[in-house]
Amino acid sequence: MMYWLSDPDFTRTQNLVLVLLFMAIALWMTEAIPPFSVGILVIGYLVVVMGTDENQHAMRYVQTWSDGVIWLFLGGFFLAEGMKKTKLDEALLKRLLPKFGKKPHFILFGLMVTTALISMLMSNTATTAMMIATVSPIFASLDKKSNFSKALLLGIPTAASIGGMGTIIGSAPNAIAVGALEAVGIHISFLEWMIIGIPIAAVLIYVFWKILLRRYRIGRDEMDIQLSLPNGTEEEANHFVAKELRLQKIIMIAVLTVTLFFWLTSKWFGIPIAAVSGIPIVALTMLGVLDADDVRALPWDTLMLVAGGLALGMAIQEQELASHFVDQLSHVQINFYLLMLLFGFITVLLSNFMSNTAATTILVPIALSLMSISSGDFSPAVLPLVIALSASCALLLPVSTPPNAIAFSTGLIKQSEFRLGGISIGLFGPLSSIVWVLVITSIFN
Repeated sequence: MMYWLSDPDFTRTQNLVLVLLFMAIALWMTEAIPPFSVGILVIGYLVVVMGTDENQHAMRYVQTWSDGVIWLFLGGFFLAEGMKKTKLDEALLKRLLPKFGKKPHFILFGLMVTTALISMLMSNTATTAMMIATVSPIFASLDKKSNFSKALLLGIPTAASIGGMGTIIGSAPNAIAVGALEAVGIHISFLEWMIIGIPIAAVLIYVFWKILLRRYRIGRDEMDIQLSLPNGTEEEANHFVAKELRLQKIIMIAVLTVTLFFWLTSKWFGIPIAAVSGIPIVALTMLGVLDADDVRALPWDTLMLVAGGLALGMAIQEQELASHFVDQLSHVQINFYLLMLLFGFITVLLSNFMSNTAATTILVPIALSLMSISSGDFSPAVLPLVIALSASCALLLPVSTPPNAIAFSTGLIKQSEFRLGGISIGLFGPLSSIVWVLVITSIFN
C-alpha cells in the first residue's frame, strides 16, 4: 500500500509514517493483537523513526499521554468509578428508567436521545462516561453476552458523537467550520447552527436506533431489570458504614455537579475542558471517595489506545500526508455534487484514523479554496458545513472517537461490532448531511 500510494517527492519519514498508518489500520481491524498494544506500538514506532531525524522532536509523540483528551478521559473515568462506588449510578438509573417504560426498545431510544441532548452542551466524551456509568447496573443485571447490553454500548457512544452535531459547542469540528466561515465573511449564529445540525442528528439517531433493533433483535416485550439497589442492605445495618456512604454520596453529587457546571460553562469562564477534569481526579481521591485500589482498577488500557491514536493523527498531520492526497483534487475539474460526496466521505475516512478535529482543520481550508470549481449557484458555506457534520459520523473503530473507546473499555463489546455504526452512519451520515445542507443554504440564500 505504501509503494502504491507513495509520491516520488515523499521523504523517507513520510513513507515510514505511511507504512505505520496501514499497519495500524490492519491490526486494529483484524484484532491480531490487542487494540491497546497497537497504540503502544504506534508511539514506539514513531519515537524510533522520528528519533533518527535531526529535524524531528520524537518525544512529542510520547507526550500524547498528557494530551487534553487523555485528561478528559481520566476525569470521566474517575466520575464513573466514583458513581459506581457510592451507588449513585444505581440511584440515578432508578429515577431515569421509569421515564422510558419497561419495553427495551423504548429504554434504548430514551437513553440514546438523552445522551444526544446532553452531548449538544458538553463534551461527548464526558457525556458517554457519565451515561455508561449511569446504566452500568443494567449490564450487571444481564448476561455478559446480552444483545441489549451490546445495543446500549453501541447506541450511547453513537448518540453522543451524533448529538454533537446539534450545536456549535457540541463538537470541535463545528467550531472550526464556523471560525473558517467567519474569516471569509459568512457568520453563522448559535441558533442557525442548531437549525442545521439538530435535524440531521435526530434523523441519524432514529435510523441507527432502528438498525440496532433489527441487528440485535430487541423485542417489544416488557423487561424487568432487577437491580441490587442499596435498600436495607447489611451496609445500612451498620450505622457508621451507612453514615460514611451517605457522606461519600453527598461528596460525589457535589463533585459531579461542579464538574458538569464547568464543563457546560467552560467557554464563559475560559477554563479548558480538560482542566475541569482535574476536579473529580483531585477531589474524589483527596476526600476519600476513591482509594488506591479504585484508581488501579481504572481502564488504563483505553488511555494507551487513545494516546496511540493521537500520536498517529499527529504524525499524519505533521507529515502532511492527508493534505497531500486531498490536494490532488485541486488539479481536477470535478462536478460540485461529486465534490461534496468526496469531501464528505474523505472526512469520515480520515476521522476514523485520526482526530476529527485535525481532519477538519486540514480539509476546511482546502474546501474553501476549491469553491471556485462550483458554478456559482452554491453558497461557499456548503463544503465546510458538510465536512463539519461528516466529521461526527466516523465510528468505525474504538480509536475513531473517545465515546467508542469508553464503550469498548467496559469489555462487554468486541471491536468488530463497532463496524455496524461505522459503516451505516459512515455512509448515510454524509449523504443526509449533503442533502440537508443544500436545502438549508438555498433557503437562507
